[in-house]
Amino acid sequence: MTFRTIIISIVLILISINTKAQNYELGKVTIAELEEKVHPRDSSAAAAMLFNKGQVIIYDQGYSESFMQVKIKVYKKEGYYWSNFQLGVQPGKEYNVIITDAYTYNLVGGKIVKTNLKPEGEFIEKTNQYYWNKKIVMPDVREGSIIEFHCKVYGEPLYIRDWSFQKSIPVNYSEFKTTIPDKFIFKKSFKGFFVPKVKSVTAKTYGTTAMETTYSEENLPAMKEESFVNNINNYTSGVSFEMEGINVPGIFSKSLSGDWNSVTKTIYEMEKFGLELKKTSYFEDDLKQIILEKKSSDEKITAILNYVQTNIKWNGYNSYACNEGVRKAYQQKKGNTAEINLMLTAMLRYAGLTANPVLVSTRENGIALFPNLAAFNYVIAAVETPNGNVLLDATDKFSMPNVLPLRAINWHGRLIRKSGSSEEVDLIPKKLSESITSMSYVINQDGQISGKARKQMYDHNAVKFRNDSDGVKQDEYLEKCENTNTIEISDYSRTNEKETLLPAVETFSFAGKDLVEIIAGKMYLNPMLFFAKSSNPFIQENREYPVDFGFPFSERYTINIQIPDGFEVESFPATSGVNMQDNLGIFKFVSVVNEGQIQLSILHQINDAIVPAEKYEMLKEYYKAMIAKETEKIVLKKI
Repeated sequence: MTFRTIIISIVLILISINTKAQNYELGKVTIAELEEKVHPRDSSAAAAMLFNKGQVIIYDQGYSESFMQVKIKVYKKEGYYWSNFQLGVQPGKEYNVIITDAYTYNLVGGKIVKTNLKPEGEFIEKTNQYYWNKKIVMPDVREGSIIEFHCKVYGEPLYIRDWSFQKSIPVNYSEFKTTIPDKFIFKKSFKGFFVPKVKSVTAKTYGTTAMETTYSEENLPAMKEESFVNNINNYTSGVSFEMEGINVPGIFSKSLSGDWNSVTKTIYEMEKFGLELKKTSYFEDDLKQIILEKKSSDEKITAILNYVQTNIKWNGYNSYACNEGVRKAYQQKKGNTAEINLMLTAMLRYAGLTANPVLVSTRENGIALFPNLAAFNYVIAAVETPNGNVLLDATDKFSMPNVLPLRAINWHGRLIRKSGSSEEVDLIPKKLSESITSMSYVINQDGQISGKARKQMYDHNAVKFRNDSDGVKQDEYLEKCENTNTIEISDYSRTNEKETLLPAVETFSFAGKDLVEIIAGKMYLNPMLFFAKSSNPFIQENREYPVDFGFPFSERYTINIQIPDGFEVESFPATSGVNMQDNLGIFKFVSVVNEGQIQLSILHQINDAIVPAEKYEMLKEYYKAMIAKETEKIVLKKI
């Protein structure tokens, strides 16, 4: 290598290092960055996080400050979403959040034009009495724009916000730095499939020895939503912190960490939790009438659940702590999750049942990584019986014993007894939620179809149907069904709309002109008509996280088809089936031609609510085979 070549190589390396540093600093936007049309590693990306840097400094006095620098490239109109930023703040604390260096950069006539954030682009959204959002909306955002800003949060309590390295768009570089004095002890937990690089050094914070730790990751792929995921954030690369203790050698030492028992005991002893469970006078007279003639435990459970569901409306707020209190909620006939379900628990106890609250983290809240008070945001009730716990949630007016709203079915909950002891409760349903459909129809010689259908839905399927149709005018509901399925519906009826212990049933007659394709005198039709599944929800080549169906289920179809006069069957879908390993699921398709009729019996059954990622390929192939069979055509020819 010549001396000249060595010099050129060194210069190129220095330019590369300098360019990289510029990319990770605000205010260093280049023409090359603005000219970039697609992300180099993900051409489908609507935007990309060029860098995202956060820092938390814990001060010796027991408070913290947070900083964040963000630089985003917009490639497509869909990426305009990233021109909006919000940060949750305590009500009245919005002035503790300062946004600076907020600019949008565009390339105009070959020159970089910088537009700063307007005053009207920064505002507060008062979400509710517990939670506000500080928001900014960046100006003049176009395809090709680069957005950047700096955010400072000061005067925060002694805690560290969770940090997510991954986003729903590619991330070129993400960094999170913590500066923690030695006397404060935090434990950290990583989640996701990418583990950050970690570098720690000793530092000084206002004369106090501290540990400065930097967590960083590069070139992270977009965390894209997939079918049947309970909460994508459970699998997104990130780091969480919990304060474990305070230790000043020779002066003071206190452990703040605990196990689940200590966490749940602390919650139970809260005034807005345990004390509310002891209140009964406000409902005693009414409840005595409700359970007057109820002898068995099941009768009492059902009667009390129905009473609370009917009389107390959920206000949409999740919490394990009461806000107004159970007494006021009872009077106003409205309350949050805690007020409704702690009231339910107290009533069950008053009726002589062994009832206890169960702390839950909703799907939206995610799965708790370690014992802490913020792990839960919801509470349900459980009645202990010889056959196990009966789980109850009165916030959904159509829920049933052991049939919870989907939002509350999130792996495990924590049951707390009066003694303060607790135990883990499995929230995942084991019982199959069934739907049974029978359909018969005739085909005339012009290919028009007319017939009748009846569908029965049980458990979670019934809850979903009732919630979807509740409050919707029947004409609007039928119009949507007709437009979706290209049919005309008549003689429509529903039964057991409110009787939650019975299956929800809908029946209707239908007619369709476009369900049969006629080519060269032959008729081609899908025998399942509008009940057939036409697309596979599992199209990703690989999957790194579980498939979460919410609950195990079975779908059964019995179909009878009358062949038109003057036609006979040329071909039809043959009997076949698929059995997945480990009894995960089964698909059966049985077909028979008999005396001018085609009869079908179809079963699609998934036995486990959650399918681990290592079984994804098997599940994907199962759905592929099922859809291929359900969409296979019957061919009728003239005799």
